[in-house]
Amino acid sequence: MIKGDFPVELFSGRRTPFYFYDTALLRSTLEEVQRQLSGRPDWRVHYAVKANANPALLQIIAEAGLGADCVSGGEIRAALDAGFAPESIVFAGVGKRDDEIRLGLQAGIGRFNVESTAEMCVIEELAAEMDTVALISIRVNPDVGAHTHANITTGLAENKFGIHHSQLEDAIRLAMELPHLEFCGLHFHIGSQILEMSDFVSLCNRVNDCVGQMEQMGIRPRDINVGGGLGIEYKHPNHLPVADFPAYFDVFKRHLRGLGCPVHFELGRSIVAPCGTLFSRVLYVKDGLYKQFAILDASMTELLRPALYHAYHRIENITSEGDVARYDVVGPVCESSDVFARGVDLNECRRGDLIAIRSAGAYGESMASQYNCRPLPESLVY
Repeated sequence: MIKGDFPVELFSGRRTPFYFYDTALLRSTLEEVQRQLSGRPDWRVHYAVKANANPALLQIIAEAGLGADCVSGGEIRAALDAGFAPESIVFAGVGKRDDEIRLGLQAGIGRFNVESTAEMCVIEELAAEMDTVALISIRVNPDVGAHTHANITTGLAENKFGIHHSQLEDAIRLAMELPHLEFCGLHFHIGSQILEMSDFVSLCNRVNDCVGQMEQMGIRPRDINVGGGLGIEYKHPNHLPVADFPAYFDVFKRHLRGLGCPVHFELGRSIVAPCGTLFSRVLYVKDGLYKQFAILDASMTELLRPALYHAYHRIENITSEGDVARYDVVGPVCESSDVFARGVDLNECRRGDLIAIRSAGAYGESMASQYNCRPLPESLVY
């Protein structure tokens, strides 16, 4: 089996499970993003901090010149600590607490992406108390479906996110009436792990419609934020280690009509997922009646995605060259959903073998928990 090339000598004596991050791959990914933006000085990418807030990775991303997309006060603090400029930070989320809004105002962040008129009024009140003005964009629920898991689609009419596009005009009028808000533009996001470029074409069509609606009101947006959502190829990390940024950005180049304003993007998974691998060791190989189980010391507490989304991650036994056999790869937590994959072909597994769970750099470490009083995983940034 073709396996990833890892500096195994660094792993000797290291307690598993742990996350390994390949910063050379991360930097190559960031360079590809910048290549796609060349010639588009009015286009800006904000890294979605929720994907992975490891401080070492955040610092590399900040140094590459990206902004930060945050969905909590903790993420705003992490972005500031990593060196992101306050004006490059955008703050989204359907349930911003008062203290988080105050933090954003105090820090002078570049934008609040507002998701309801109720939130708009609270930001107005807090900005008035602080004698300042909040820069806001209105998050539009575009009612655009995405070919992805139901739990990570965000742009349908029944989702909790954003203001439905049919209510946009009233929301804009309210924003422009409130004296401590400065209405700047529109924000969209239709979901995550999207590989069908036609979904982004549909988004572009909705953006064009909404901008046209604004123009009929006599308003020009200062900028448009189209969100993120670009997926990666989880099945072939060795052959396709970088997301298809050319196809993604080309959709917006071809289908967004001349907006006459900057366009912002919010990419997370596609930037950090490929560079991360969760390493674990085989505790036991258990023979069932009809199958074999490779029981690992990693679990859903380190990598929740398979249990939560039935998500696929390529799994490799990097310390075995034995014959290939089929295993259910499972963790030790007392939950039937603590399964990484069923019916996986691996080189023969024995106790102590080192297992690599690939493309785990996004929504792995950031979603880790201490369920069963398990310690949070350590990380090795290489």
